[in-house]
Amino acid sequence: MSSYSKFSDFELIEKLKSGDSAALTEIHCRYYVVLYTQAYKRFPYREEIRDILQELFTYMWDNHQHLNFGNGIGPYLYTAVRNRLLKLHRHRKVRGQYAASLQGFMDQGEDSTYEQVQEKELMALIAREIEALPPQMRLIFELSRNEELSHKEIAEKLNLSPHTVRTQVRSSLRVLRAKLGDNLFFLFF
Repeated sequence: MSSYSKFSDFELIEKLKSGDSAALTEIHCRYYVVLYTQAYKRFPYREEIRDILQELFTYMWDNHQHLNFGNGIGPYLYTAVRNRLLKLHRHRKVRGQYAASLQGFMDQGEDSTYEQVQEKELMALIAREIEALPPQMRLIFELSRNEELSHKEIAEKLNLSPHTVRTQVRSSLRVLRAKLGDNLFFLFF
């Protein structure tokens, strides 16, 4: 692997496009810390930044044959991280608007019986979908969301790696988003 450190970015691109996973590992080693630092300056939430970077490098591997790096790896990665941060910011803003709207509605005291029934059905639906998750994934998800433990705390409690915990949480969120739809998902998670 040390020989990969001698390759230029353009050589690494060619190796990555041909399916060489060691090239992706070298790209990760070269750029991860810089990308993390730049993202953290704009968005100081460590877990979300780690998730964004993990998703980016996973996306690169999954689509290595079709990627267009244009002016090189550096500009591609910086742009990809910036775009993902902007997308995350937009989602947080929409989620905040939903929460404010819901809070405003609740403050008005207009909870009718029908709305209470709908709320109970909605909560039951969410509970069923969480119950349908595989046991390990469900346990990790519940520790993360209900007990508000960090990925590191969950990893220590269950004797797993933090990476496994992060992957399980991300997978459970992906499953729940698919089952509940974006509107409900962003409202509750």
